[in-house]
Amino acid sequence: MKLYSRGQVIFFSLLSGLIVVMFALGFGLLRIPFNKTEPAAEAVSSAQGQPVSPLLRPVADIIPYTEDERENISIYEEFNAAVVNITTETVAINWFLEPVPQSGGSGSGSIIDPQGFVLTNNHVIENAYKVFINLADGSQYEGSIVGTDPENDIAVLKFTPPQGTELRTIPFGTSDNLRVGQKVLAIGNPFALERTLTVGIVSGLGRPIQISRQNIVRDMIQTDASINPGNSGGPLLDTQGRMIGINTMIYSPSGGSVGIGFAVPVNTAARVARELIQYGKVRRGWIDATVVQLFPALVSYAKLPVEAGLLVSRTRRSGLAEKAGIRQGTEAVHYGNGVIYMGGDIITSVDGMQTNTLADLYSALEDNKPGEKVAVEIIRGGKTSTLEVTLADREEMLSQ
Repeated sequence: MKLYSRGQVIFFSLLSGLIVVMFALGFGLLRIPFNKTEPAAEAVSSAQGQPVSPLLRPVADIIPYTEDERENISIYEEFNAAVVNITTETVAINWFLEPVPQSGGSGSGSIIDPQGFVLTNNHVIENAYKVFINLADGSQYEGSIVGTDPENDIAVLKFTPPQGTELRTIPFGTSDNLRVGQKVLAIGNPFALERTLTVGIVSGLGRPIQISRQNIVRDMIQTDASINPGNSGGPLLDTQGRMIGINTMIYSPSGGSVGIGFAVPVNTAARVARELIQYGKVRRGWIDATVVQLFPALVSYAKLPVEAGLLVSRTRRSGLAEKAGIRQGTEAVHYGNGVIYMGGDIITSVDGMQTNTLADLYSALEDNKPGEKVAVEIIRGGKTSTLEVTLADREEMLSQ
């Protein structure tokens, strides 16, 4: 073991102390601001007035949010509480032919009125025995179905929160002036992950999407904002937080989002919602005649001048269509289990829209009311003419 003299021990002690002092000074020097006009790093005060180390400043002070991020955050924080998670119960029949409640699907909805009205898709609550509305604060209420419109896949629900509860609502915007490329935000509950925000753009406008055998929703909004199962019924928002559409469906070979989603335009949804709240249904006009969609065998048999359109088989006696001059068929022909009357007018356009199929006729009259008049283009004897027809009530017509 090597021994040191007392002088050497004192020297090494002083040297060690000097190194510690220099290290401390060096660390302090690193914290001196380079801009001499700025004050040296001083302790800042917290909200409670207590000094806080400059090293513990909020992240936002060090890495500020971009304008786009602040916009997203602001819209989400203001409106996410107005988006509800909708769950349902359905009824199944067991082996003993007894009705048994079972868990149904889930989706999203928007609170559109402080009284508890919720706007969603019809397919979210279709065949539901019970409907439950789950709010952002974790509370759950059983809701009632105010009315449904399968034609536009729209439904309105109602729940009653405790007295004094202030509900956050989502305001209606407009879908009239949308532009491809504008930013949109979707809030919903994909795969039951409540109040999820996704962001995208308007990818396309005016998309006619067939949602059932006889129903086409016109002017659907296409977006690349991520939409998945559970998003249905939730709002598509503009950058002001106004609803411009209801997220309804996706195109997906895989079942998940591939960036092609569709939303019912808010102008359609708002119009339907008002009628559902007022009447419990949507009143629509109809041509009081029985029509048959043309098909190749029929066109060939009757030697018709066109290959697409709607053949008027029968009109209601003394009805509005008959009074307008539309002619029915006179020659009865058996087809399958039914009878088609040949020789009547062929309807090719209604209210300015081509009617090649029955779905086109439903679509053309989707926003027309009983008593309104529409232009109906027909072919008779190889010649085209236009008649003005007063519409009957569709519900009355189809129930006969």
